[in-house]
Amino acid sequence: MTAADMLEAPTLSRRGTVMVVDDEEGVRASIRAILEDTCEVLEAETGADALDQLRTREVDLVMLDQRMPGEPGIDVLPRVKAADPSTLVVLATAVHDVRTAVEALKRGAYDYITKPFDVDAILMLVERALEKRALERQVLGLQAALQPAGVGSVDGFEGLVGRHPEMVRIYQLISQIATTPTTVLITGESGTGKELVARAIHQSSDRRGHPFVAVNVAALPEALVESELFGHEKGAFTGAHVRRLGRFELAQGGTIFLDEIGSLRLDLQTKLLRALQEREIERLGGARPVAVDVRVLAATNLNLRAAVRERAFREDLYYRLNVVPVHVPPLRERREDIPRLVDHFVRKYARECRRDVRGVSVGALDALTRYAWPGNVRELENAIQRAVVLARETVIQLQDVPLDVAMPETVSLLAEDALPLREACDQFERQYVLRTLERAQWNVSRAARQLGVHRNTVLVKLASWGVHRPGAPEGRSATP
Repeated sequence: MTAADMLEAPTLSRRGTVMVVDDEEGVRASIRAILEDTCEVLEAETGADALDQLRTREVDLVMLDQRMPGEPGIDVLPRVKAADPSTLVVLATAVHDVRTAVEALKRGAYDYITKPFDVDAILMLVERALEKRALERQVLGLQAALQPAGVGSVDGFEGLVGRHPEMVRIYQLISQIATTPTTVLITGESGTGKELVARAIHQSSDRRGHPFVAVNVAALPEALVESELFGHEKGAFTGAHVRRLGRFELAQGGTIFLDEIGSLRLDLQTKLLRALQEREIERLGGARPVAVDVRVLAATNLNLRAAVRERAFREDLYYRLNVVPVHVPPLRERREDIPRLVDHFVRKYARECRRDVRGVSVGALDALTRYAWPGNVRELENAIQRAVVLARETVIQLQDVPLDVAMPETVSLLAEDALPLREACDQFERQYVLRTLERAQWNVSRAARQLGVHRNTVLVKLASWGVHRPGAPEGRSATP
């Protein structure tokens, strides 16, 4: 790294605060020389020093060295994220230590960078990180601006939580379309929060003083769908003793949210298309149309384009609904939002269940962040509610987390054909010990302390399993 390199290096587009955590003074000085003209640069020699400074300073980006005396960077990382989930963390590793870098990304790191450093690589990485932070700040400003309209909290819109770039785009889109009469089609996997997006649109619109009526079309008995949506007249069918207003009329002046719209029968799709085009509905058994002033928001976890090709969904209705598409990403694609969501749900259910629970341990948060969450935010919320209720301390521990979340490999094992008890216990023990070793970077002494056994016990078990540390020569199981 030369002075000429520094002079020729590109500059960053905005100032920010970057903390460099490295036990080598020369490395800290080099990075400061690269960034100090465009960023405020803080320095820390150890992870403990960095955490102390983070308690009193707001930092945009932490550049964290993996190999430091005491606690390695991979172990400091979750503590940095726990202190402030919005802080971005970059792990600095040796070129050959890619395994650790990948593990860091799984634990919530923004990115990693390898030594020896390249000036341009550092500048581009910091540039991207600071741009991301600037976008997040815009979201906070947008949220604050929308507060008078009754939208959401500091974490998002009307219960939506997260600062992932995709969520930021959703917030911005909501602010653009909320005050229009535009029909919106919200797509995403089950449990991602599509109804929350719909409620946020309604609450930030000029219809917020009128009803928001949510209808899960798939949950309605097929024979009653038409009556539920459009109402019926007295005598329209057996048992129709009085006139009944449908959900469209109940939402008059407000918003109707049609969830799982892809399950609607073709004949009722025609009636819905008429309601959208003519702004009127016809009750079952009725002789004249009824005008309705309702904004329609729809949602689905199906591929409606494919349904149109298969003639299971009307093409004209699809285009009428899909005026503005909003896609909600699955939770596994925005893992950096998990700590914020966890904090939100812990506070919510500690209050509702009257439990003195104030947070989660590093181990529990690590397990929650690693898990794939096939049920998305809904599954995470249920897991946190259960953990809050069952927690025996003021901080949720790993043992309070559901087993299928804490050890998904074990649950998949139990789901297989029945095994003899001893064999099942042996496999569980093997998976548990190996996972602990992975977390400890294959340091046997550290893993043994976490397991509460002597290190020789771990070595004996590894030898009996014929397991060797990745990359280690035969005969060496792991780092002592």
